Amino acid sequence: MAYVPGVALLAALVVGCSAGSDSNANGADSKAGSPTVTPAPPGKYLTLPAPCRAVPRGTLKDLLPGAAELPGDQQEKVFRGSASVTYDTDRKVGCSWKSDAPNATRSLSIDFERVVSYDPAVSDDDRADTVYAKKEKAAGLSSSAPPGPDAEKDTGTPGEKEKGKGADAEKPKGPAGDATDSADPSSSSSPSGGGTGEDGAGDSGVSPEDALPSRVLDNLGDAAFLHDLPTRAGSTSQQRTVSVVFRTSNVVVTVRYAEQPALVTQVPDSKELQEKAQALARKLAETLSE
Repeated sequence: MAYVPGVALLAALVVGCSAGSDSNANGADSKAGSPTVTPAPPGKYLTLPAPCRAVPRGTLKDLLPGAAELPGDQQEKVFRGSASVTYDTDRKVGCSWKSDAPNATRSLSIDFERVVSYDPAVSDDDRADTVYAKKEKAAGLSSSAPPGPDAEKDTGTPGEKEKGKGADAEKPKGPAGDATDSADPSSSSSPSGGGTGEDGAGDSGVSPEDALPSRVLDNLGDAAFLHDLPTRAGSTSQQRTVSVVFRTSNVVVTVRYAEQPALVTQVPDSKELQEKAQALARKLAETLSE
């Protein structure tokens, strides 16, 4: 009989612990309203290609006239390219090539940037889209232009630009235009120039009449644009640099293709440079998607 109270006390403790456990299991004592955060999905690409091997030699021969006629060692040096200095090859890599021919100098560079978002609420793709949008804005372009009668003007379609070329060609250029003029890449002294943009700055030279303006591109990656920038190379000749920038998932790719003629009277062929730069960009996009 002396042990009965002890047994009763032990039973009471067991019952109390069970009640407490049931209370926690039912969520009575847990924090109510705690949000459940689902991390944003990662980007498609976890690595980047080797940039100096990303362009086939046959393509380099086409883009760098005269390089194939160089002696063996010099030819290999041109086609090997020069890798960009980078401190994180998992995030950003690039390569450049240059060829000097009797009539002109051609240069090519490509850059790959893999964007990673460190915000769990923002996906890598969304962060990459922000990076791309800044480059597009710096070129004076916008892919958000509404479709309709003004879409041709806003996206830089050649037809609209050609209409006003004759009337505006003789007008003196002021130091700066209004916000609309500065955002339109064809409002500079060249019909295909794009202000200062991100790829360089300088006074535009005389452009061919068939030069195509900077514009947003379709059917290239998730978003793409072309920036055509003619500049003066010192006081001797003109140089034209065509940049094609596109985004695919969380990678932003930039292709720059430039020509500087040997004679001051020569003008780089805008159409040729644009076509070749776009063709290379599409090849790179296909390679990334494999």
